[in-house]
Amino acid sequence: MKTFSAKGLKALKLAIVAAPVIGIAGIASAQELKIGLSAELSSLDPHYHNLTPNNMLARHIYEPLVGQDEKQQLKPGLAESWKAIDDTTWEFKLRKNVTFHDGSPFTADDVIATMQRAPNVPKSPSSFSAYVRGKEFTKVDDFTVRVKTATPAPLVPTDLSTFGIIPAKCKDTTTEDFNLGKCTTGGTGAYKQAEYVAGDRVVLTPNETYWGGKEPWSKVTFRMITSAPTRVAALLAGDLDVIENVPTSDVARLKGDAKLNVSSTVSNRVIYFHMDHFREVSPFIKGKDGSEIKNPLRNLKVRQALSMAINRPGIVERIMEKEAIPAGQLLPDGFFGTSKKLKPVAFDLNGAKKLLAEAGYPNGFKMKLHGPTNRYLNDTKIIEAGAQMFSRLGIETEVETLPSANFFTRASQGGQGNVPEFSFILVGWGAGTGESSDSLKALLATFDPKKGMGATNRGRYSNPAFDAKLVEALSTVDDAKRDAALAAAMDIGMNDVGLIPTHFQLNTWASRKGVKVQARTDEYTLAAGIRKDWPDLPIPVRTGLKPGPDRATLFSC
Repeated sequence: MKTFSAKGLKALKLAIVAAPVIGIAGIASAQELKIGLSAELSSLDPHYHNLTPNNMLARHIYEPLVGQDEKQQLKPGLAESWKAIDDTTWEFKLRKNVTFHDGSPFTADDVIATMQRAPNVPKSPSSFSAYVRGKEFTKVDDFTVRVKTATPAPLVPTDLSTFGIIPAKCKDTTTEDFNLGKCTTGGTGAYKQAEYVAGDRVVLTPNETYWGGKEPWSKVTFRMITSAPTRVAALLAGDLDVIENVPTSDVARLKGDAKLNVSSTVSNRVIYFHMDHFREVSPFIKGKDGSEIKNPLRNLKVRQALSMAINRPGIVERIMEKEAIPAGQLLPDGFFGTSKKLKPVAFDLNGAKKLLAEAGYPNGFKMKLHGPTNRYLNDTKIIEAGAQMFSRLGIETEVETLPSANFFTRASQGGQGNVPEFSFILVGWGAGTGESSDSLKALLATFDPKKGMGATNRGRYSNPAFDAKLVEALSTVDDAKRDAALAAAMDIGMNDVGLIPTHFQLNTWASRKGVKVQARTDEYTLAAGIRKDWPDLPIPVRTGLKPGPDRATLFSC
């Protein structure tokens, strides 16, 4: 047995109002931090939607049992230590003397209540069930919780780093009431919810009794500004202190501005195409003459042709302006559980046309491609470029983009019977755990809500060989063997073209001089990682991450 412990500004207004730049002395006296977000939140309910903007904001208010540092290495959170009791039992020791925002004590009862709620939020577009299902949570005493699994589960601490703990008295609070701040107990985090205006702003105030120490900001305001030029203009005008997702076209210019700081690192986010695997007839696919046809996306050669028709280096060079890396799997090379065999599929239009003909579609077909607007860097441009590439292949591709909140709801459950609505979509996925099991479970595992598998598998891809290898990996305690099993599962899913990865984003932040952002692989813009006096140390751009000693040790029973 081993024990592990360790120490709306509205967009238009922002674009046209050029307020004088506020000096650093002004920031120091006011202690107020203003951040420009690139995407809208869909909710302040910490368990409603497993979406990066939601999870990032929630992290300020509701803390997880296990924390993650800027490189997604595990660290103590509300659990100050954890240990493996045996192959199927983990024990978590909770911090004492931690209180919620209303002063009520944090105990094991709150953990148990959270685990009951997190996988079961009604109408969730992408739930947290994958991290909770298959685990039995038991209160040992007020500050000890045990987790029992049917088979060895070395990733339990990792799973419990992905969502926040709510007070037990708010277990039955609705998503709407979380948005309205009616869970008055609050969380245990460094900040409290003060104001939420959907699509416009979130205002936080400090938790003066925070167990982790006092934060330097008297108020933190997050502005949701989906227009990239508007975000940059607001920073340059002095209306914002920090912006995330710096437009690729502006990175070089902002780096050269002596009044600004720019921080960047490789992202764990893959941008990919997901397709309808489950319907015999897919709603947005027709023959060239407009007639109904059997779903061609169920044919492996069609999927291979589509992947081969994508010019990934072209997307990286021309659309992403080199602020991205071509993708051949779900995480960049070097991350735990990635395959050494997989490389980005080479662009070969003639080869793609040959595969399409072999599949029985020498003249192609018609398809509509759906995607969100202003959710990912250059998402509309990527969608349009993809449509052009597929059209050159012989697949006449129409584009429809939607606001992200509407898109994700329809993409997840907009079809008849609450199934995914669309036939072919562009989306992105950030691995919340920093290793491949998260992505594999969510995106490619056979959809099974009871098991918490395939929660974001909007194509309903299903491959028994993949599922078997993934289950093997998830129950393998030995790090090296689990790494190999996850890589093997990745090989199966990618070779079967369960989805089509295009590229990995680079995460880039810009801030006014005197305010520095700690770059994170998970894309989170955290007030706790923004300081006026952040050490001026180089932050390396990492191409990937193997588990270091802390993670490797943690995963060993």
